Amino acid sequence: MDAPTVPCQIELAGQQLELLPERALWWPAQAALFIADLHLGKAAAFRALGQPVPSGTTQENLERLDRLIDDHGPRQLVFLGDFLHAPQSRTPSLLAEVEAWRARHAGLACTLVRGNHDHGAGDPPASLGMSMVDEPHIMGPFAACHHPQVHPTHFVLAGHFHPACTLYGKGRDKLRMPCFVRENAQLILPAFGEFTGGWHVDSAPGRRLYGVGGQAVWAVPA
Repeated sequence: MDAPTVPCQIELAGQQLELLPERALWWPAQAALFIADLHLGKAAAFRALGQPVPSGTTQENLERLDRLIDDHGPRQLVFLGDFLHAPQSRTPSLLAEVEAWRARHAGLACTLVRGNHDHGAGDPPASLGMSMVDEPHIMGPFAACHHPQVHPTHFVLAGHFHPACTLYGKGRDKLRMPCFVRENAQLILPAFGEFTGGWHVDSAPGRRLYGVGGQAVWAVPA
């Protein structure tokens, strides 16, 4: 039996939100699920360049997304940029997997806030029935974006940086993990996709880190 996950509940812009161990954000009041930086087909793009990287990451990413949708029952799913990784990602097998995933959730409203990789890879096929928008995409008190930024009136939800933090133990003992970053009226989500790498984030005044690991999310001590 799988161990239960432990989200971290926080309040942003007067709304109760949950930071999920699956590296996603849940807004219960609107039944909205946010994920950032899926990067479907990144491994395929590297293989097209002759790099011997493993296959199967697309299926793994979509299965993880299936479980999130089944667990939370969202009415809307918002991708905060970088749905596809590159033009080379648009292989027949990958697009077939994505089509099958969308068919399993045909009634779910999906929105993609275009990121830098989306501009290069192109919009997903129209057959997926996704709404395509540019940042900032206003949703109540939030501005859904891909790039972290300061919005003059709304709290920003963003991705792009793939943030990760490091916990230090005794001596050389340390542990690196994905994290959420809250700073300057914005929340930066960790990358949802596998095989995406990470940007190391240090603690700083006014910055709050929430580590993701061991089926839980927790506030990292400053």
